[in-house]
Amino acid sequence: MTLKDGREYRSLQDFSLVPREEGSEEYRVKGTAVVFDTPTVLYECDGVKYCEIIDRHAFDGCDTSDVIFNYNHGGKVVARLRNKTLALRVTERGLEVEADLSGTQAGRELYEEIDGGYIDKMSFSFSVREAKYDSVTHTRTITKVKKLYDVSAVDIPAYEETSISARSFFTEEHGKELAALEQARRRRKLIALTY
Repeated sequence: MTLKDGREYRSLQDFSLVPREEGSEEYRVKGTAVVFDTPTVLYECDGVKYCEIIDRHAFDGCDTSDVIFNYNHGGKVVARLRNKTLALRVTERGLEVEADLSGTQAGRELYEEIDGGYIDKMSFSFSVREAKYDSVTHTRTITKVKKLYDVSAVDIPAYEETSISARSFFTEEHGKELAALEQARRRRKLIALTY
């Protein structure tokens, strides 16, 4: 998966089917694409765990003008906000998603794969407007999401692919922290030599 337009990808949450009544033709799924204020370890280096938190107000003012629902962030579009087959709702807990997959053959097939237990995770792609970093707790808090591009059903939450941008961010922060520690060590050594 290649990154484009500053997009970041996270594979975090489960989703489920909306129970169908006997004989119903509904193909609905729902889930939580984002859980707020919950630390998630996205990277570990030299025994240090780097976490990310998405703030409860991160989606205030976010561009959600045309979010799509697809498979693995690249499959055929099976629901869309613009045609009202996809609904997003920000709650106290997180960003809730509900999609009607009945409109396309690919959507109905995806529903059957979810129903069969082959696909059971959800992911989302977005770009960040504002974030802050706490070097003591090694935690990045996303305070504002600029744009939400899609929510996707995913078969394997491939953290190696989906969090490449997060790893890049944390690798840079880890380097800065190591450099600061080395600089402090040298400073102490110079001070010790002067006495």
